[in-house]
Amino acid sequence: MSQGLDGYGPPVWRSRALVAIPIAWIVVVSVIDVLAPPHIHLGPLLVAAPAITPSFGGPRTVGLVAALAVIAQTVIGVLRDPGALLSANHQAQVIALVLVGASLVIFCVVRERRAKELTQVRYVSETAQRVVLPPLPGRLGPLRASSLYLAAEAEARIGGDLYAAARTTSGTRLIVGDVRGKGMTAVNDAALLLGAFRVAAHREASLGQLVAYLDRSVCWDLMEPGEAGSYGEAFITATVLDIPDGDGPVQMISCGHPPPIVLHEGRPRTINAPHPAPPLGLGELTDPSYHVESFPFFPGDLLLLYTDGVTEARDSTGTFYPLAERITGWTESDPDAFLGRFRSDLLHYVGGQLDDDAAMIVVQRPVA
Repeated sequence: MSQGLDGYGPPVWRSRALVAIPIAWIVVVSVIDVLAPPHIHLGPLLVAAPAITPSFGGPRTVGLVAALAVIAQTVIGVLRDPGALLSANHQAQVIALVLVGASLVIFCVVRERRAKELTQVRYVSETAQRVVLPPLPGRLGPLRASSLYLAAEAEARIGGDLYAAARTTSGTRLIVGDVRGKGMTAVNDAALLLGAFRVAAHREASLGQLVAYLDRSVCWDLMEPGEAGSYGEAFITATVLDIPDGDGPVQMISCGHPPPIVLHEGRPRTINAPHPAPPLGLGELTDPSYHVESFPFFPGDLLLLYTDGVTEARDSTGTFYPLAERITGWTESDPDAFLGRFRSDLLHYVGGQLDDDAAMIVVQRPVA
């Protein structure tokens, strides 16, 4: 649909209809002021016309309405008392209209410039997200999958939450994680881990070897410049899983990340790790031994992986989002349908705006 008269704002037809309001106001005020008794002056009310125009028009529309208001003020002065045209009071009213109109035009120009910059920022962030964090494919071998990323800031569509999938000769490997911190540093750390995962996940290495490789990659990147052997305070929580193509159990290593949930016939089961590993990036400090957990994943089940932006979302009373409780009884078997309902439920719970980025992956093992 085409935009407003000046390229932004309401559609063209609506802007053209709305511009009749300030013009009608100028006409009404001018007629009443000319016909009113000499001691009544309504000319100052003309300033309302250009004042309301920025709500639906751009700088050209505002300038036009302001010029009409100045002309109307001049005509009022001529018709009511030609001798008063050059009086100090009348000149002050005209000058006030000119200043208000000029200020509003400048405001509209700045607003349009900011709108263009915001559009460019959104385009760049969306492009970066598609490159760094593309949506998961709908099919991962025999598995069906769907992914969702909700940014806390509308202008920044990507942050420190991450997820990825990789196919092996015998199954599918998944990772979901959350970088400590925000901003471009978090995005850089997320991109580094995703790159390392995509390179190494295809290899015929054990899950423990894969996580050890990811930890070393993160440790090397997080090392403070010029301080060999010294590591910064950044780290990445993550859960790494290996889902076989057959009916075998899922293998998992949890690195300080929120536990997955398996939804079986509407009943959620939280998969807690008895022996969690430290977050990625702290391995050099703790010398961890990666304990591989396993759990069943039956045909028809949904496997949910998420970041703490989901479980730490709060409602108006400050209560955390109770994920397992909220999804109990949900019957959606399609990952896309499940995430669609989840997105609506989460945003409704928090009042429409998250305080932190949130990501979720839903994987289903279809019934044969």
